[in-house]
Amino acid sequence: MIDTVEHKDTLLSNERKCIVTGEIRDRDEMYRFIIDPDNQILPDLAAKLPGRGFWVSANQSSLKLAIEKNLFEKSAKKSLKIKEGLICEIENLQSKRLLDMIRLARKAGQAVCGYEKVKELLSKDKVSVLIQAYDGSGRGKAKLSTPDNAKFIGCLSALELGEAFERQNAIHCAVTSGGLAKRIVQEAHRLKGLRRKFGEKSPERKRQLNER
Repeated sequence: MIDTVEHKDTLLSNERKCIVTGEIRDRDEMYRFIIDPDNQILPDLAAKLPGRGFWVSANQSSLKLAIEKNLFEKSAKKSLKIKEGLICEIENLQSKRLLDMIRLARKAGQAVCGYEKVKELLSKDKVSVLIQAYDGSGRGKAKLSTPDNAKFIGCLSALELGEAFERQNAIHCAVTSGGLAKRIVQEAHRLKGLRRKFGEKSPERKRQLNER
């Protein structure tokens, strides 16, 4: 059974329909949810859990509407449980997915951090993705420019970016070309959609980071 309310002949294999907007989008731009045995809605960011999936566009406004207007229940046509702080949980999971991808790139020798290392890669025209912490010095960040053929990511804090490199914090990171770079861009796009403003974390996420 196809994972959407649309007939399988109307969608490509990578497309799903948002239960909030009704838009058909690439599944990499959406979040999948399933219903557990206790009739509770669970996020399935990897889109691998068994069961019927309910898809929502990967942005905070769509997620809020899905919860506030009981759209999961309307789609499932039955009463469901939605845990408190679901959006914060999704933000935590999405941040972890992005940082895990950056860690993989680092271990594969495809990502570096630090101003001088990033500057060197930029000078060699080997940067596919430039990542800069949104709370880093604007003056320092302005010294490094995103190449015309590269992507820019700015939705992580210095503390979060530092986690990926096993250091206290990091401001600048560069990723070379390859499959991991594409995945990093995809995961960053979804995380950016969760944060109310460019680079702004939810109050719950801020508290969790401050408690570390």
